[in-house]
Amino acid sequence: MLWASLFTAPFGLTEPLFVPEYWSPPSLFDLARRTGFDIESIIFSFGLGGIGAVLYNLLTGNSSGSLADHERLSPRHRLHTAAILAPALAFPILAIFPLNPIFPAIGAMLLGAGAALLCRPDLVRKTWIGAALFIAYYAVFLAGLQLTAPGYIARVWQLNALTGLKIGGVPIEEFLFAAAFGAYWSGVYDHFTWRKPMPAPRRSAPLPTETARQPGVQRSHVNSSTSRSNFLDDGCDPLPARHRWAHARKRRALTTPLSRSHGKNAVHCTSLP
Repeated sequence: MLWASLFTAPFGLTEPLFVPEYWSPPSLFDLARRTGFDIESIIFSFGLGGIGAVLYNLLTGNSSGSLADHERLSPRHRLHTAAILAPALAFPILAIFPLNPIFPAIGAMLLGAGAALLCRPDLVRKTWIGAALFIAYYAVFLAGLQLTAPGYIARVWQLNALTGLKIGGVPIEEFLFAAAFGAYWSGVYDHFTWRKPMPAPRRSAPLPTETARQPGVQRSHVNSSTSRSNFLDDGCDPLPARHRWAHARKRRALTTPLSRSHGKNAVHCTSLP
């Protein structure tokens, strides 16, 4: 996360490309309006990059593992570096067209995400889920901005220079930017460091214990004086199955009374083994 944040922070220096064509935000010492640069954009980029890189793993519980050597040698990785740098290479070309600078930025990141998928098709799931998660995160951020500073978007964004389409009072360009950024940035760390997503380890169910199978019966503290009958009654016969029938028959013989009635007098005896 820290690595991704440090890598993204310098993108805050591109703020002069967007001020005042896309927006004109207030800043510390009024730097944005006077110079185009501001401290807030660097801090914002720092946080944005770190969150975008870990949001997928954080919410899915997944981790990452090293890519195998034979996968690194695949022919599709010949343009590994170019795929990672695709947004930086594409933006100057797209900026030639007479469009608001937010659109070349969105297009450059989408091209970067596409180039990354051509190079690393194993990142497809992480890419589109990362885009969806970052849209949701960014929507919460913008909703908080509207609640805490009503009318801020109308005052700061150059709405007349945009498409005019809004979602909940927010220009659709913001959501397009969030989708493109989330799609590209969610897999950039794995792509750059030759890692791949790994599913979260499954927790195995605990093995059932004797006490769990028969509540209330403690079997771990049977002393040596416990009779053979108690073991048989509790279903814990330690003998092989083929001997159990013989012992059960012997027990019945020991406990079955034999009676001989002679009128009023009855003699009861117990059979011997």
